Amino acid sequence: MIVKFKETAVFYTDTGKGSCVVLLHGFLENSTMWNAVVEEVSKRNRVVCIDLLGHGNTGCIGYIHSMEEMAMTVKAVLKELKIRKATFVGHSMGGYVALAFAEKYPKSIKGICLMNSTSQADSEERNKLRLRAKEMAKKNYETLVKMSIANLFAENMRLVLSKEIEKVRVEALKIPVRGYIAATEGMRLRENKEIVLQAIDKRLMIAGKQDPILNYKIVEDEAKRTNTPLIELPNGHMSHIEAKNELLKVLTEFVKS
Repeated sequence: MIVKFKETAVFYTDTGKGSCVVLLHGFLENSTMWNAVVEEVSKRNRVVCIDLLGHGNTGCIGYIHSMEEMAMTVKAVLKELKIRKATFVGHSMGGYVALAFAEKYPKSIKGICLMNSTSQADSEERNKLRLRAKEMAKKNYETLVKMSIANLFAENMRLVLSKEIEKVRVEALKIPVRGYIAATEGMRLRENKEIVLQAIDKRLMIAGKQDPILNYKIVEDEAKRTNTPLIELPNGHMSHIEAKNELLKVLTEFVKS
């Protein structure tokens, strides 16, 4: 299904009945990453998945897709569906968007799960990496994407999950260079949302012990600082692939609580 936001088509799916759960994908992903989660969670809930700006079947609206602008596209979908409140699960960039949504529309939030994500702004090192990636995207996009996808997985899982990694690469390469750059800039410029996270009564963080993108110790410290429950999984950045069964149990419990 499609809703228009700033004259751009925003793609979403709407499955099941009950309390609403919104699933937001990460960078270089799209709503199909949630297929297994939708199948399970929609048995008792209404599940909405959205292709964020420049990803999947949703177009670009500019050269910077801020997390706030992406949150506004989510609001447009929920308004179309007449959904007033929802529980959000955001993977990586999807977590940043969920927090931006919570800041803009606090009354629409039942709870938030940050999955392989953080409420922190980019570190100086991460900021520099994003700037380098942005420049490389203009010159050698395919190589950049292929390399980036492999680096999301725990090192010991890359050979075991080679077929799954290739599928993720195929989906990622459908994203236009403009979409890559706009999202990269949006993530790079985002601000710390720790206070926003703390203000949400129902909250959870899920982190991979071997996540090559988000250092587990830093996430653990953030969880302690914000008094947010933290679930540790024995994987990298891609919990929905590397620890699918464990993740499904955790998300089912979170949505139910």
